[in-house]
Amino acid sequence: MTLDKRVPVRGVVVGLLSGAVGVCVAFLVSGFSGAIGSPVVAVAQLTIDLSPPPVKNFAIREFGTHDKLVLQIGVLVVLAVFAGFVGILAQRREANGLIGVAIFGAVGLVAAGTRPTATPTDLLPSLIGAAAAALALVRLTRAAGQPVSPQPTAAGQGRTAALSVSEPPRRQFITLGAVAAGVAAASYAGGRLLTERASVSAAVNSLRLPAPATPARALPVGTDLPIPGLSRFITANPGFYRVDTAIVLPQIPPSSWQLRIHGMVRRELTISFDQLLRRPLTEAYITLACVSNPVGGPYIGNARWLGASLGALLREAGIRAGADQLFCTSSDGFTSGTPVQTAMDGRDALLAVGMNGKPLPTAHGFPVRTVVPGLYGYVSACKWITDIEVTTYAANHAYWTDRGWSPQAPIKTESRIDVPSGQGPVKAGPTSIAGVAWAQHKGIDAVEVRVDRSPWRQAKLAAVPGIDTWRQWSADWDATPGTHLIEARATDATGYTQTTLAAPPEPNGATGYPMATVTVSG
Repeated sequence: MTLDKRVPVRGVVVGLLSGAVGVCVAFLVSGFSGAIGSPVVAVAQLTIDLSPPPVKNFAIREFGTHDKLVLQIGVLVVLAVFAGFVGILAQRREANGLIGVAIFGAVGLVAAGTRPTATPTDLLPSLIGAAAAALALVRLTRAAGQPVSPQPTAAGQGRTAALSVSEPPRRQFITLGAVAAGVAAASYAGGRLLTERASVSAAVNSLRLPAPATPARALPVGTDLPIPGLSRFITANPGFYRVDTAIVLPQIPPSSWQLRIHGMVRRELTISFDQLLRRPLTEAYITLACVSNPVGGPYIGNARWLGASLGALLREAGIRAGADQLFCTSSDGFTSGTPVQTAMDGRDALLAVGMNGKPLPTAHGFPVRTVVPGLYGYVSACKWITDIEVTTYAANHAYWTDRGWSPQAPIKTESRIDVPSGQGPVKAGPTSIAGVAWAQHKGIDAVEVRVDRSPWRQAKLAAVPGIDTWRQWSADWDATPGTHLIEARATDATGYTQTTLAAPPEPNGATGYPMATVTVSG
């Protein structure tokens, strides 16, 4: 007994159209209830939370700042395959197709409902989206036609003819398919419109930050070496690396933002954005680095930050004896754990509101984030911060600590070779080897370079305004034809020289010498 070949094809079309209706209607509803409730967003976010560190490192290494886009595309591809399969099931038996839709809805509900900041309204997109998908599936399945019983062949032959399929008017199926596609398109457009209206980009652009009470030090002459391809001392906002767990950027109007400081304090504090701006603001050059950065990697940047002193606020709250962790929570539920001692030892630990002379970009934590020099970002740079609980490491485990990373993460002394990059040939003759080195809150005292395992030689260091930033370096090289291995190593102000021992990022930062294999043409 065979099945009309048109049934699977129609089933796939029915499934894809029904899936599109469900996803897009859910996206529209999430425009009212909150973006995190969108099934695609919620499932992608849950995938991030459940992925082990090696998988996260692979995604960051292979896709960089596009990792979240790639993940969402992957979710949509899996959903499309599943929807096509559900459509085929529905062509054979409608109830089976509806079970598939129920599974779609259940996964969305679990993903949205298990978020740390989940509310009952976050469940609405999956519920309403699944209902819309079910309605579309039933209508399209019935319009596409259902299998009928096999008809016997000529009497006595003992055979059955091929399974026939009822043929509804083609126009009806096409019309319903067009309606489903239109509903999906209109819902998506409506969801986009609502998302744009919720955007805080207008607030970012219109915000005027007050002048700092303590301006950053003037940059000394020679901070930027004039070498093409060398990272600039200040990383422009659009080019500053972004590594976080947010699939959808939180949109927090400054008028509704507030920070609560509580826990092991003598006096609980709640401060609004306006109150924060009225405090004495400090401006400082600080280099941030991601713990996932491989040796010589791109996930590091230097900026001029503006913010209120975190230490001053904590002193007003009054830290109780025994507290050793600031358990910081983002508006999207992400948590980081900053050592109390580090935040209060006098370094420029900031509740930052500005970056390179402008309000924080949304992708970098608008309206407020923490910036604490000397620590990897996962324990020092909580974006979109709304809550600080003064507590202990024994009592509270932050997001990445629960996933195997070290609770405390001082940045390691490291360096990077920017030029030559090894991506293309270099002409023989005098050329520059240059890069950056960093040892935040210790300072870089020396950088050494060697070619083809020859003896180490000192590189020239650029000037810096303080010990919390990276430092440019360069060395002259008379390049000869052939293939050469270039290595570098940095020494910080404590006398420590970065180790040759190669180690992966987890659990507390990568180590090893940066290397560049360079081909020199004659």
